[in-house]
Amino acid sequence: MPIAFLLLNVKLGHEDDVINALKSIKEVRYAQRVYGVYDTVVKVEADSMEALKQVVNSKIKRIENITSVVSLIVMG
Repeated sequence: MPIAFLLLNVKLGHEDDVINALKSIKEVRYAQRVYGVYDTVVKVEADSMEALKQVVNSKIKRIENITSVVSLIVMG
């Protein structure tokens, strides 16, 4: 099962909105605010690499107030 960790930057003041939107996506297994260079860390699992790509590009990257996404695909 393909897994990705995403590091998100979010517009100031919209962190909770983004977390709530992420948690409504069934493939999102974990979404938490963090401090540092990034605002949010997300774990995503999907049935295939194509499905993982679809979730990241068609669902997550389209969430309002996300300003950048770094994707880390787990090798396994």
